[in-house]
Amino acid sequence: MNDAIQETKSRYSNHPRVVVLGGGVGGARAARALASVLPATDLTIVGNVGDDEVRYGVYVSADLDTITYTLAGIEGPQGWGIAGDTFAAMDQMAALGEDTTFRLGDRDLANCLVRTARLADGQPLSAAIEETAKALGVDLGILPATDDPLRTEILTTSGERLAFQEYFVIRAQRDEVAELAFAGAAEARPAPGVIEAITDADVVVIAPSNPPLSIWPILAVADISATVRRHDRVVAISPLFGGVPLKGPADRVLASLGLPPGNEGVAAAYDGLLSDLVVDDGDAVDVHQLTRPDLAVHALNTRIDEGDAGKRFATDLLETLGW
Repeated sequence: MNDAIQETKSRYSNHPRVVVLGGGVGGARAARALASVLPATDLTIVGNVGDDEVRYGVYVSADLDTITYTLAGIEGPQGWGIAGDTFAAMDQMAALGEDTTFRLGDRDLANCLVRTARLADGQPLSAAIEETAKALGVDLGILPATDDPLRTEILTTSGERLAFQEYFVIRAQRDEVAELAFAGAAEARPAPGVIEAITDADVVVIAPSNPPLSIWPILAVADISATVRRHDRVVAISPLFGGVPLKGPADRVLASLGLPPGNEGVAAAYDGLLSDLVVDDGDAVDVHQLTRPDLAVHALNTRIDEGDAGKRFATDLLETLGW
């Protein structure tokens, strides 16, 4: 064991304090993985709100709910929604002529209804998310990046401007992304506790989420981006395997935004932020081929779709980082 790792372990005992920046299934699974090896008091999740929108009259917070459901162990088989949920409300709405392409299960809808009522009563989003998490038995911190409105907008190569869920769910990511905008970002302030959690963390982990679609909206909050940029240990987990994600359009979005292919594009998406990049061991060649100054590249098995695989990955990750 080298002196630097020994010093790290002596300073921080057996585990670090970790903040995860994430969204979607990748963010949820990274959170679950780290939660399996860290005390709840030493792990905080900061989630993307760029996907949030009002749908069917209720406030949907897709990424934060995916994270919450996964940590509660009730996520659906595809990684989102609630396992075993029914769709009676959607079926009835469809019978009444409503377009229900965007599907919410009955339990999921109930959570959104309660959240909508809380927000209408003046409660901030962060408090509503905390209430849902506690009700589902999740005892670690899940924070929205901001309580203020911040929405990801997709400018397509055909010139259309789409709300995120229109692009992602309704149109099934068929459009080519020419540009991203984050409406409200200039005015958005970090949610309570976000800056303190990042500042106090020993390591910031950027989950294997889609970099432009899930992580850039978090970093669009200027104070969050500046705080992450000042941190001396920021580790990104690549969502790519042989240049493509397990699901979703991350590779296509990186390419259409002019970023390089493969893990070089992931590194470029976080230019100036990272101390470390973790790639899948199937891409171990990138440990030597990625030649960015001051970037340590590590190859681990990053397939964390199952709980045991996540625990193994989290253990390997922390050991690689010196804990």
